[in-house]
Amino acid sequence: MKSMGRRLAGTAAIGAMVVALTAGTIGGAQAATVAAPNAAALRASIAGYPNEEITSAVALVGGTGGHWSGTSGTGDPATGRPVKADGRFRIGSISKVFTATVLLQLAAEHRVDLDGTVQQYLPHTLPDGYPDVTVRQLLNHTSGLPTGGDLGGDDGGEAWFAAHPGEHWSPQEVVAEAMTHPKEFMPGTAQEYNGTNYFVAGLVIEKVTGRSFAQEVTDRILRPVGLHHTSVPAADDTALPDPTAHAVLAVPRPDGGTTLADVTRQSPWPWAEGGMISTAPDLERFFSALLHGELLPPAQQAELFAVPDVPNFRNHNCPGDHACFSTALMRFSPAPGVEFWGKTGTRPGYSSGVFGTRDGSRDLVYSFTPTSRFGASFAAQYRVFTAAFDLPTG
Repeated sequence: MKSMGRRLAGTAAIGAMVVALTAGTIGGAQAATVAAPNAAALRASIAGYPNEEITSAVALVGGTGGHWSGTSGTGDPATGRPVKADGRFRIGSISKVFTATVLLQLAAEHRVDLDGTVQQYLPHTLPDGYPDVTVRQLLNHTSGLPTGGDLGGDDGGEAWFAAHPGEHWSPQEVVAEAMTHPKEFMPGTAQEYNGTNYFVAGLVIEKVTGRSFAQEVTDRILRPVGLHHTSVPAADDTALPDPTAHAVLAVPRPDGGTTLADVTRQSPWPWAEGGMISTAPDLERFFSALLHGELLPPAQQAELFAVPDVPNFRNHNCPGDHACFSTALMRFSPAPGVEFWGKTGTRPGYSSGVFGTRDGSRDLVYSFTPTSRFGASFAAQYRVFTAAFDLPTG
């Protein structure tokens, strides 16, 4: 885990998407989302796989205008089997949306105070004398906590990961290592997307409830919403049952070529920060329920769309110099009056996203299997996003 920031490549690509979209004319994209999905455009947006960068794609569009689902590529380069539209994949940082939802539910139950501090809920987790960090600051990435990233000797490359797919660390180890580094900024004064926040958030959930993070997610979200193929696996559980497609990384060879290494089996050690497994239908069902207010009371629902009024601190995920993350979600406005909300996630061999209009009239789930650890390219995500929301491509 040389740098926690390396797991954010998918989100950074969406930040670039925002910049690109602002160059076009949206022309009523919000109103267009109630129309039927543009099947031809969506098919074209995931065409051309497999190639050297991406071996497969799955996309699902839902909302009041109807549903569309499609796949392309190969489910396993070694055998050529088809891609499964309803198979499982590793959702990476989309896990943060589940984590934040649980904490917001606990806040609604008055079991967690969003303005309460980490020092209050988790004594001795932060160094003595550390500035107060609130739960809300964890969730909206304004804590200033250090990113850490010196565990395990990970050099960030495909070869290292292919040789160590099962290596893992506990949440406590991740947080303790991060806290050996200096804080990024004073809490509440800026925003920097940072996975350390959600490891700490997961620990707050366990301390407050006296139950595991997996139990809380299962009982509060997975069972009530009917997400039968979504899970929070243990760090030593490397299995991925019934995958959409196998994850393969292009490992460099001495002769300058590459060999595809299958990393479908890997540790889901990022846990509350990025370790969950799901499917496109499950994620669409979850995100639709979330956007329609089925999981949170109104006061906590409003937190999902509350972006703090602070500067963007070395945050390549947000365009410009201002914050773009709320509690768990990312907001982007490609034109005045047009907003989309969502989250991306990347794990080695998997790169995914879930986005929607605030009113839930249209939502999108996609998942690619990139051969790079840094996730699917901006261009790949841009194509499926613009097709799903009927946006101009120029």
